[in-house]
Amino acid sequence: MAYIHAHTAETALNLGKREHFPLVSRWAIQVASTIVTWYDRYNTRRPLSTMPYGLLEDIGITPEQARLEAAKPFWRS
Repeated sequence: MAYIHAHTAETALNLGKREHFPLVSRWAIQVASTIVTWYDRYNTRRPLSTMPYGLLEDIGITPEQARLEAAKPFWRS
């Protein structure tokens, strides 16, 4: 699911750079892309705070790294 959103956001950003679209359309695409990126960050960071140590170890991060990442607001990369 995260791949689909990330891919969609990337495609939307590329669409937003096309100059033959009206300015309002380019702006709307960029806003939509930003919202998708924020939604993705929120949905991937939230589970980190409750993930057991074994799963964190499987994905290669420490509990401290998971706690710090989960504490980040969705708008911060």
